[in-house]
Amino acid sequence: MAGIELIPVEGLGEIGRADDVAGMICAAVELRHHDVVVVTQKIVSKAEGAMAQVDPNDPLSHKPLVERESVRILRRRGELIISETKHGFVCANAGIDLSNVDRGQAALLPDDPDRSARRIRDGIRGRSGVEVGVIVSDTFGRPWRRGVTDVAIGSAGLLAVLDLRGTQDAYGRELQVTEVAVVDEIASAAELVMGKSTGVPVAVVRGVDEACFGPGADRSGVLTDVVRSPADDLFR
Repeated sequence: MAGIELIPVEGLGEIGRADDVAGMICAAVELRHHDVVVVTQKIVSKAEGAMAQVDPNDPLSHKPLVERESVRILRRRGELIISETKHGFVCANAGIDLSNVDRGQAALLPDDPDRSARRIRDGIRGRSGVEVGVIVSDTFGRPWRRGVTDVAIGSAGLLAVLDLRGTQDAYGRELQVTEVAVVDEIASAAELVMGKSTGVPVAVVRGVDEACFGPGADRSGVLTDVVRSPADDLFR
């Protein structure tokens, strides 16, 4: 692979309920075959109406929403709640976010982020005629490591996990367990040009390995391929 290019998509403006995100992206950037379009969860939630009212004068008024959006509470420490969402995500406050939204509102996670990604992918295909991958990204903390990073919470049009088992490493040894969460890697790379406060909610990642668009890509998704089942998770 020659390398990848990270392209911030600027000038989209404020996203509102029922806005055509795919159309806005196509109008803002010229896309190529096998580009990957990374869209932040926040604008997907806004466009889909996954928003809730909170008391702007009460910094804890979103806590009942956290309880409602959680299927299981794992830890509480002060005001922080680590919970599991219906999607299977383990994250802080059930993914509910008060940043980059109007005062008095909270953004919830999309109901089905893979479906959201497919809708945007299909909209781009219909308008531009190019086949792209789409990732819905969000910011997560990580056990045992400080700092947050962007991960994929939904994807469409590319393999969520690239299975390298059975291939050989640089020394000719067969790989036994290596599976690469390429959608998380791409989401994290895209965040480098989107930032947290720059008003750039979409980025294009160009030059992703063609193998990521291989057989099974249209049936792949974060919820089915990345999220571990409880039976396979040593920490639940």
